[in-house]
Amino acid sequence: MRAAVLQRPGEPLHLIERPEPRPAAGQLRIQVSACAVCRTDLHLRDAEIDAPRLPVILGHQIIGRTDDGRRVGVPWLGWTDGECRYCRSGRENLCVRARFTGRDIDGGFAEVTVADERFCLDIPDGISDVQAAPLLCGGLIGYRAYRMAGPTETAPRLGLYGFGSAAHQICQVAVHDGREVYAFTRPGDDRGQRFARSLGAHWAGPSDERPPHDLDAAIIFASAGALVPAALRALAPGGTVICAGIHMSEIPAFAYEDLWHERTIRSVANLTREDGREFLKLAPRVPVHTTVSEYPLDQAERALADLRAGAFTGSAVLVV
Repeated sequence: MRAAVLQRPGEPLHLIERPEPRPAAGQLRIQVSACAVCRTDLHLRDAEIDAPRLPVILGHQIIGRTDDGRRVGVPWLGWTDGECRYCRSGRENLCVRARFTGRDIDGGFAEVTVADERFCLDIPDGISDVQAAPLLCGGLIGYRAYRMAGPTETAPRLGLYGFGSAAHQICQVAVHDGREVYAFTRPGDDRGQRFARSLGAHWAGPSDERPPHDLDAAIIFASAGALVPAALRALAPGGTVICAGIHMSEIPAFAYEDLWHERTIRSVANLTREDGREFLKLAPRVPVHTTVSEYPLDQAERALADLRAGAFTGSAVLVV
């Protein structure tokens, strides 16, 4: 089989031939049809997140078919021990021995992969493989962060910082729920701001600008730590900033006044299988439409470069 492999941190992916993986007990062999590209893949490729197992096949937003013809999705959370205090209390996203797809376990930048059957998700009918792939991380992590914003009644104004794969999906969910969405992009990204408004955002502007109204909650999808104090300053009293990335650059110091009045900062760590089941039921009802740029498998490195450069709106998907 062909696979795009990260062999050393900070180096380009290499398309190589590998033997097809054989499923162990409890695993499914999956013929990959599509795998979306995530900023976490880019952080691993650029050595901003440690890759403990090299060489490794990246990719954790996998859509494919099993040997018996089922269509399944494979997300970032690929295995947990089921025994630690976090697993036993419904917080498997914090499992101390968790293994993650495309980091600890070979992922979906390949023609074939294997995955623990317990962590594979059923994909709803009526959505194509390419459209479904971004739901499996941008959608799932975005949904977990979105729930931390609180109910619409108490948090009607929602800010989204970094309008990429996750934000363009959660914007649609928030608008469906009746919220006012305020979308923040890189300064000068007029195309991204138009894209946000086309999905129902009430306002869209640069991340260094204050919105016209105070926000009740703000989700930061970008990996820039400087956005944390900026988002705090945009909050109404009692508001929450939710940091939704696995990696973020250093957060600069800020005045206590920015945090006062019961403002809070939270982070999102990974996801649970229940997050996946809930969001995949919700997405068709909204409906969430993912905007995708397609790349063949042999252009995985180019897809990562385009993500780094902000060369597309929405999500990149490798079509295998």
